[in-house]
Formats: sequence, structure tokens, C-alpha cells
Amino acid sequence: MNMLKPAAFAAATALVRPRAVVSVRADASDPKALIAQLNAAFEEFKKTHETQVSAKVDDVLFNEKLTALNATMSTLEASLDEQAKLIAAARLGGNTPGDMDPTNPEYVADFKAHMRRGDVSAAMSVGTAAEGGYLAPVEWDRTITNKLKQRSPIRENAQVITISGNGFSRVYNDGVIGSGWVGETAARPATSTPGLTSLAFETGELYANPAITQIALDDVAIDLEEWLANEVEGEFAIQENVAFLSGNGTNKPHGILTYVTGAANAAKHPFGAIIGTTVAGAAAVTTDEIVDLVYSIPSERVANAKFYLNRTSLGKVRKLKDGQGNYIWQPTYVAGQPSTLQGYPVVEVPGMPNMTTGLVSILFGDMAASYLVIDRVGIRVLRDPFTNKPFVHFYTTKRVGGGVQNPEYMRFIKQA
Repeated sequence: MNMLKPAAFAAATALVRPRAVVSVRADASDPKALIAQLNAAFEEFKKTHETQVSAKVDDVLFNEKLTALNATMSTLEASLDEQAKLIAAARLGGNTPGDMDPTNPEYVADFKAHMRRGDVSAAMSVGTAAEGGYLAPVEWDRTITNKLKQRSPIRENAQVITISGNGFSRVYNDGVIGSGWVGETAARPATSTPGLTSLAFETGELYANPAITQIALDDVAIDLEEWLANEVEGEFAIQENVAFLSGNGTNKPHGILTYVTGAANAAKHPFGAIIGTTVAGAAAVTTDEIVDLVYSIPSERVANAKFYLNRTSLGKVRKLKDGQGNYIWQPTYVAGQPSTLQGYPVVEVPGMPNMTTGLVSILFGDMAASYLVIDRVGIRVLRDPFTNKPFVHFYTTKRVGGGVQNPEYMRFIKQA
């Protein structure tokens, strides 16, 4: 509600007109420029939020501007992350993002060769517009505008191993060993011995079976094989990362959110569930609750900790201040380094739940020590030009598993 008199309200809202929103310039290839824009956007965000708080105004202009600034900062952070990846790839002599397997250029070449001889799925043909005919005209815009697909960064933060068998198991020591003080000549009775428990990690299989006619492959005016290969890779990444968060373990990984206290896999690990706290708010958190979350992890397990939350939750957390009036979220000042919350890196995870009653909205901890991703070989492609003539299918599979390997390195916040 607007709590100001008309004149005061007009003066306050004049400070936050949409024209003041910092926009992202077209050139997003200069890390220094991106950092400068990010910090400028954050300064504008702080000014707007502080004006709103001091004026006690809950007005659409303030809210729209804060939302726009949040989106701008998230876009700038994503651009900085992408530039960091490109720089790292260039230094390592790797391929650019988008290749099917940056570590195996021969695989990419073989896959493209398969496609040129004819074999993918989605049943495309030139004769039907929606199935490929759009791509056949002589003169047209030789690009494809893709629908946004949000990918989760769980895999790149977790520990990833490649196995050669059907599954993987790990042995855990419960650390329960007896000891005691004795006199020089006192008896030394037997003490308790540590117990060992094994935990199995199984794999599930992802598949795609796209198909294209040879005429479509011959006549379309784009690099169709590269486009479709990237589509399959992107779809696999989306599917597996959803499973890394909330998978039920049936032909797929066990998601990390299923291991929190009270969830389906709370008793699965020999070390127990991921512990956390239920905060007072149904749709918000406080600075004190964030601080309590940070200090709930033992000091020896917090060195590589990060925050994991989605963009909507991040927008709310950016407004929080400490006792001295400083914002606890801070933008990055160094290219390749993430923004921080309470001094720890922040990872934006699209699949994380919103701040909604009963849901886990924030994870905090060392993801590499907490979650294990298992790859069985990698992506396989079987070329099938015989089963469904005149289509040639690319039967593409990938076997992936996952689960919590140590719950002691992770904590969570759950909304009331």
C-alpha cells in the first residue's frame, strides 16, 4: 500500500522511473565491461531498494524496477560465467561450448559423418513444413531460433566419475571405535571396532531416437547435423540435471533433495539425512537465518561451500542486509569469479524450488563432497537406416547415475 502523501509519493517514485534501469549492452564479450555493468546495476538496485524501504512504499514502480534490475544482474552474471568458460576452453585448447563432447573431437566428427549418411529422430522430412519443409526454401534466414531450455549446474559442481561396469559402490566407516584410560597394570578389555557399510550407486539410461530423411539432409540450408547433435546433448543435460535435484531413483539418479530430513531417501545413507532448518517465513528468509545456515556446517567441511538457489529466491536474498546496513549479497569484482552471499559463492540453479511453504529453497555446502554423478562410458550413437525407411534413425543413449555420497557436507533451508 502507498503510505505517502501524494507530493511525497511523487518525489519518491521519481527516483525509480524505468528509464533509470541499467541495461545490458549488446557487446557481452568484454569481462571488464560486464563487471562494470554488474556493479552499476547493483548500485542502482541498492539505491532503489533503500529508497523504497525508507519511504515505506510498496508501489508497482519500485517493484517493477527491482525485478528488472534483478534480471539484469542475473543476465550479466550468466554472461560473465560464459566468458570464463570460453577463456578456460581457449587456454586448454578445447572446443567451444555446444560441441557434443568437448573432450573428444573425433566423436563429434563421427557423429556428423553419421548424420550426413542419414540417421536422426524427430521424424523430419521436406514434404511436411513442420517436419523439415521450413528448411528447404532457396532464400531464408539461415538460422534457427531455439526455445529457451534452462540447464542446471549441478553436474559441474558435483564430483563426476566414469565407471566401466554396471554400477558403483562405496564403503563407509561409521567411525565408532572404543578407547579408554587405564592404569599401568590394569586389565585391557576389548574395545568396540568400527563398522563398515557399503552403498550402491546404480545408473539409469537416457535415450533419444530422432530421424531425418536423406533428402532433408541433402537439401536443408543449415548445418543440420550439428544442430540436431546439440539438441540431443542439450535435452540429455536438462533431463539428467532435473534428476540430480529430484530424481526418484527409478531408472534415473537419486536427486539430492530426496536426501533431506523427512524426504524419501532420508534413511538411505549410512551417515543419515542432509540436515537443515525450517525458517519462520513461508515465502522469505532473513539475514539471521542465512547466517545460521552458514554456521550450521562444521568448519572443517565449509571450505568449498556454495549457495544453491533459483533466480526468484536470489532476487529476494539480494535485498537482505547485515546489522551494519551492508547488503549480504555482493557482485563479483574479478572476471571468472562468482558473486557471493555472506562471503560464499552463489550458484543459480533453475530447477531449485521457489520460496514456497514446505519446500527446500536453498542448499548450502560443498556439492563435490556431497553429491556423486556416475557416467557409464558416455553418449553412444547407433545408426539405423533399415528399421524405418526412408528415415535414418540416430538411436542415442547415455547411462548416468547419481546420489548423495556424504550428507555431512550439505545443509538446507526449508520454508515454513
